[in-house]
Amino acid sequence: MTESRLQRSILIVDDEWDSKVVRSVRKRLDEEGWRTNVVVPFDFIVSGDDFEAEALYAIEEDRPDGVVLDVRFGEHGSDRFKGLAILQKIVEHHPQLPVLMFTQYWKGPDREIAVRGTLKWDAQVDFIDKFASPEEVVMRLRRLMGTTPDTIRIGDRISIDNANEVVYVHDADKATPVTELHGLRFDILQELASTWYSSPGEVVPFAKLMRYTEGEDPRASIRVRIREIKVAIGKAMGVQFGAGDLIINVRDRGYRLAPPE
Repeated sequence: MTESRLQRSILIVDDEWDSKVVRSVRKRLDEEGWRTNVVVPFDFIVSGDDFEAEALYAIEEDRPDGVVLDVRFGEHGSDRFKGLAILQKIVEHHPQLPVLMFTQYWKGPDREIAVRGTLKWDAQVDFIDKFASPEEVVMRLRRLMGTTPDTIRIGDRISIDNANEVVYVHDADKATPVTELHGLRFDILQELASTWYSSPGEVVPFAKLMRYTEGEDPRASIRVRIREIKVAIGKAMGVQFGAGDLIINVRDRGYRLAPPE
């Protein structure tokens, strides 16, 4: 189920608050309909402690739905992992608040220090390379927060409009609706796509898909519907999907989505 787009807000806490990286992320979040609030220092010279105080105040005042928090603040040794100290304070006071950590320590000798800092807390915390694309940042935020976007892109040529329950095939600037995919067929594809979006490669078990079946043999009904989905999308794309394409049967477990290359 998609969220009401205007109900989500994200707090960004980063000492490079006016950098190209942060501005690009804000722009992408704004395009998705999320309100962003950035902790901006009032003085020319600030420390990690200043950002900590402002961040905690902003959380109390604005009650954001998620936080993007940098690991490192400033060049001083004491601020090297200041973001982890801020994270600890957030988790202590707001344990259910999802926090996505920006870090340049995603690889290298300091990675374990950065990641190990979160293992003490049972919280919704994830790490991402600070130089990841804005699209990846938004996707990771959504996964962390447990939300599904209004539109899910499956590879370069397929998209699912969840709000209007329409599947599109894209060719250059043209989007063609796949009119055959409605009712149970759309519901099955939406279930597979939502699971893939939240956790790529995850299998949707037969038991979960059975609610979209008809007749006395649920697995046979699922198999027929999935074949119809693949045929309809393949026809719109001008391709023929095989057993190992688009939707894959994982023996004795269920099905998983595999976006076409």
